Amino acid sequence: MPNCVALLRGINVGGKNKIAMAALRDMFAAIGLPNAKSLLQSGNIVFQPGRQSPSAIEKTLEAQSARRLNLPVDYFVRTAAEWSKLIAANPFATEAKKDPSHLIVMAFKDAVDGRAVKALQAAVKGPEVVRAKGRELFISYPAGIGTSKLTSALIEKMIGQRGTARNWNTVTKLEQLLTDEA
Repeated sequence: MPNCVALLRGINVGGKNKIAMAALRDMFAAIGLPNAKSLLQSGNIVFQPGRQSPSAIEKTLEAQSARRLNLPVDYFVRTAAEWSKLIAANPFATEAKKDPSHLIVMAFKDAVDGRAVKALQAAVKGPEVVRAKGRELFISYPAGIGTSKLTSALIEKMIGQRGTARNWNTVTKLEQLLTDEA
């Protein structure tokens, strides 16, 4: 069965929602999602999904994280095939090669509304460029992320849903983990 990737929103950031990756991997195993492997400390887990759909897995993980780890957090689950499509859909191939740490993919639970993306792009005051494909938003930050006015809070407000962001380096490392585990 193909593997999945789970992205957690807002853990181990600024001293909030602190969780050890070992505890997270143990929870995955305890609820029947075996062979979980984590990447970095920001909540990236590759695992075997069993027979549940990604949306059912998200709900299970959110409930179990709150119950077992006292960690109320959003999960965004993608299958290996969806992750490969996400990589292929990247509209910023040049940026991915030249400056992958300033190329961000933001995952959402639902498809991103095209009108909201246009409004978001119109609101950008700097050189950032925003594109959407399905449930992902691709954002190029050519002048850097730290000083940009295009923050996750602004993005979520204008898109109308919560999401979680990863830079392109992390996206490709997760692809490699998915490939290695297939």
